[in-house]
Amino acid sequence: MTLLHDLAATIDARKGADPSSSWTAKLLSKGPEKCAEKFGEEAIEAIIEAVKGDREKLTSEGADVLYHFLVMLAARDVALDDVLNELARRQGLSGLDEKAARPKP
Repeated sequence: MTLLHDLAATIDARKGADPSSSWTAKLLSKGPEKCAEKFGEEAIEAIIEAVKGDREKLTSEGADVLYHFLVMLAARDVALDDVLNELARRQGLSGLDEKAARPKP
């Protein structure tokens, strides 16, 4: 298992935990929309640090982004492996070709 798999498993295990005993359980208890909002906040903070060029803060914010992304996935019962399998499916494809092949809304 990778570090991300370990973290995803920990997040999944905290789904039923008491929100007063776990930050992850507290986030999940607020519902998928709040988890998505928190992910967005962390992504914006990472973008700000990337623009500023602060490597140390970007590293820290990047870790927050990955954690909150996994929480958001867990809130919607999407497995990390599903995301990784989609990345694997796209590997070797031109990004332009992959985008062109997506169904039009």
